[in-house]
Amino acid sequence: MAKPAYVAVDWGTSSFRLWLTGHDGAVLAERRSDEGMTVAATAGFASILARHCQAVSAPAGLPVIVCGMAGARQGWVEAGYLDVPAALGAIPSAAVRVPDPLADIRILPGLAQRHPARPDVMRGEETQLLGALAERPEGHRLVCMPGTHSKWVHVAGDSVTRFSTFMTGELFEAVANHTILRHSIAEAGAVDGDSTAFRQAVADIIRDPALASNLLFGARSGALLHGLSPADAKAHISGTLIGLEVAGALEAAEPGTPVTLVAAGSLGSLYESAFEIAGIEPVVIDADAAVRAGLAVAARALWAI
Repeated sequence: MAKPAYVAVDWGTSSFRLWLTGHDGAVLAERRSDEGMTVAATAGFASILARHCQAVSAPAGLPVIVCGMAGARQGWVEAGYLDVPAALGAIPSAAVRVPDPLADIRILPGLAQRHPARPDVMRGEETQLLGALAERPEGHRLVCMPGTHSKWVHVAGDSVTRFSTFMTGELFEAVANHTILRHSIAEAGAVDGDSTAFRQAVADIIRDPALASNLLFGARSGALLHGLSPADAKAHISGTLIGLEVAGALEAAEPGTPVTLVAAGSLGSLYESAFEIAGIEPVVIDADAAVRAGLAVAARALWAI
């Protein structure tokens, strides 16, 4: 078995992911749990990390690199933000060390956009960017990272110039569970990006984003008047919201700007379908691989691993 070099941790609001990593970057062991920042704030960040490190037999004193909400103001140790424009290569050197006499534990900072009219922040996604673009430092590109709060990042060379957050995932949950539309999607399963309802909704909203609120109500009226199934009604809502996000983000970009999609699983498939309808062929990078690669870049910069 390869010798462990460091522990990499992605600590989100509601999730915890840890990888015991070798000198060659290979994952030697992995742990996942729902012990995100919300749980850790009560249970203790140090104790949760120690338990998971013990579970993967990490040697005592092994360095630990952390990204995500552990560095938030309500987290373990506040890691602050780098202001954009910011070079991706500056992220590791701005990591904050956790006071611990037994191990070198560093938390990476987030990124902040302090423009008065467009203030924005990200925490965790900067590490995905660091990994996703480590071997693609040339030219301008637009990077989409879908999620509860999707991030669209404008990158020039190895620098982040600006970015925007779209609350698409959270809006979907609110609309689907706390509006009248919930009655139309009861017991519907996961949305399929290949479904006709999803694709039609994406096309309709891209064609006329101003009709977003009206098009959303189509999930209700379609069910009442035309027997729209719960599955198709849910796909209609998803397609409308994702299509609205894509339309807005592309409107703010220079025409022809290459797009990179950093995503995984079913959510990634939905965005790939939406991009196809919008006439975009993105470079697709797995989100899990990107965050591990970003943590690896940081570990090498900090400890010459």
